Amino acid sequence: MAEQRHIRAQRARAQAIGGGVRCGGVAEVLARVVGVQAQDPASAALGVRARSVGLTAGDVRWAVENRVAVRGWFMRGTLHLVAASDVRRLLDLLGPVFLRSGERRLRELGLDPKLCARAERLIGLAIAADGPLTRAELTERLGTLGVPTEGQAAFHLIRRSALAGQICYGPEGDGPAARARFALLDAWLPADGRQPWGAEDAVVELAHRYRAGYGPSAAQDFATWSGLPMPAAKRAWSAAMSDRPDAEADTESDVESDAEGEDAAEAGDVRLLPAYDNYLTAYRSRELSVPAAHERQVWPGGGQIRASIVVDGWAVGTWSCGVKGSAGVMVSPFGALSAGVEDGVAAEAADIDRFLARG
Repeated sequence: MAEQRHIRAQRARAQAIGGGVRCGGVAEVLARVVGVQAQDPASAALGVRARSVGLTAGDVRWAVENRVAVRGWFMRGTLHLVAASDVRRLLDLLGPVFLRSGERRLRELGLDPKLCARAERLIGLAIAADGPLTRAELTERLGTLGVPTEGQAAFHLIRRSALAGQICYGPEGDGPAARARFALLDAWLPADGRQPWGAEDAVVELAHRYRAGYGPSAAQDFATWSGLPMPAAKRAWSAAMSDRPDAEADTESDVESDAEGEDAAEAGDVRLLPAYDNYLTAYRSRELSVPAAHERQVWPGGGQIRASIVVDGWAVGTWSCGVKGSAGVMVSPFGALSAGVEDGVAAEAADIDRFLARG
């Protein structure tokens, strides 16, 4: 339907993945979308690429090494790459939410509150003494407390310390064996002296930013994206709407599947989005982004979300990226693509090779 195509086009422009919209740098991308999904650092970098022009993977690494961008657990308690200036405000707002929701999992792993407190202290002292440490190095230290070094126990304790604002991902180190390392948050990102947001102001401001970067949208979408409890999300949404009622044309996400959507992909702005991209995780409903008949090709199960080809926000296939020196970008379209879309895919594939300095 024309209305659904219009909403999708607006969302694609807001996300800087359609309508010819691209950002100029890493900080600009992160400011626009609050953060990019970062379960996999390579995919996070490709998420920045899809929303920008002229950047390289080296530019994203530089932003991390120079504390412009920080990887950590934020929206939904999942890993995102966010602007350094947003880290403390997001942790103040979202950290307590996911610390509470994670308590059950800690108990299931046999990690009682006393052991969690001892682990948090050990993590802080170890990094303070030895500098930034890898997950494996922290796991080894936690083993001295009796924490199993196999399985997920150590990981959940490290994540708990990050959500509590004690540590964050810091430098990766040098060389081919480089690994992400955890630093003390206060050492890696010294407090800038600004007063923190009050809890109510923080959630309303986050709602404003979601509306700007992901709209048209609704309170239910905001709750899905942020991971905030629905009552808090709805209150913030109402306040944000009252503050700036014309910021975007909000819409409920209860829409019918767009049967005409594939026709809309005959021409448009083609982007190759990485696995787990924000655009595919930011709304309660998938009907506006992926054809129902091909949903399992994007979400095959097991928590996976495949890298997708989108045309002004409408998925028309998936893609994969080989290692350096291999065949490069390989595409799996859902059906026949128009000549214009094929040209757009080829241009995006070439840009990914450029971004990764392949060949």
